[in-house]
Amino acid sequence: MTDSIVSNKSAMSKHIKVGIIGGAGYTGGELIRLLIHHPNAEIIFVHSKSNAGNHLYKVHSDLIGETGIRFTDELNDNIDVLFLCTGHGEAKKFLEANDIPQSIKVIDLSNDFRLLQNATFNSSATGNKQPATRNFVYGLPELNKQAIQSAQNIANPGCFATAIQLGLLPLAKDGLLDEIYTTGITGSTGAGQGLSSTSHFSWRTNNIQAYKTLTHQHLGEIAQSLTQLQSKGDIDLSFVPWRGDFARGIFISSTIHCDKSFEQLAKLYKDFYESHPFTIVSDEPIFLKQVVNTNKCIIQLEKVGTKLVVHSIIDNLLKGASGQAVQNMNLLFGLEETAGLKLKAIGF
Repeated sequence: MTDSIVSNKSAMSKHIKVGIIGGAGYTGGELIRLLIHHPNAEIIFVHSKSNAGNHLYKVHSDLIGETGIRFTDELNDNIDVLFLCTGHGEAKKFLEANDIPQSIKVIDLSNDFRLLQNATFNSSATGNKQPATRNFVYGLPELNKQAIQSAQNIANPGCFATAIQLGLLPLAKDGLLDEIYTTGITGSTGAGQGLSSTSHFSWRTNNIQAYKTLTHQHLGEIAQSLTQLQSKGDIDLSFVPWRGDFARGIFISSTIHCDKSFEQLAKLYKDFYESHPFTIVSDEPIFLKQVVNTNKCIIQLEKVGTKLVVHSIIDNLLKGASGQAVQNMNLLFGLEETAGLKLKAIGF
């Protein structure tokens, strides 16, 4: 009992100094909102070349009255962890162009280091006396918690990938996956903050569209994780993503053939996620507002005959991005996994 109290006090006393690259976008903004209220974190700098000198609330207007921090175009090595909230392909370029000390942990929110063939990064930055090597661990806590706890660098999962994987991991562990038919709809924030023809309000409102049918960029990381648990037999995943007429959230439905009873499957899922605080298996029908503005994934099972449908829902900017990044930070530094992430759903 004494050891437990000492351990908890030690975790609470930890003070993590944070740097953020790409703080002007959606994921950067969400990360700032979480970290300024995190009990163990202090934001040392938020980097943005185009906004250097401006207060954070000039870009993220809801932060007015919350913080007096300004964006900077300079880097500061006096940090413990660096979050990379850059576009896909830009994280690797940033690490190549800047000498980041190996003592600083890196959590990358792009897709640059998610696949095993890209997980080892060898720096060739100008000024390096010796090339530095960084090995990235895939940061899905429900799959790789122990590896994350002992890692130095984390590749944060993609949003669709997180929702789909969490819906399928228990089946993979039991060797039950074969052909999977998945559809998923996401809000406009999934397209990033830069405007495009399909992210304008006038296009999105009262409108949906299928896109990247069967070719979505998250398929590689999903296959990698599922085969980590189910190495035998081919897993054929067909995925059709949809653009929705709402701002945030992802709703996934995956259909597979399964002979197990509903009761067996419900137990399988609840046992698998018993020790994971953010993934909940619901006995009732689920809906998107239950998870928006939270770091939760909620899963519901339905079965008719031999067809099993697994529904899974997340907030694409939190459990699908910045919330999961903070969850990974907590694990990296030995904090309570839920620290700074006890958030309220929007409800209505």
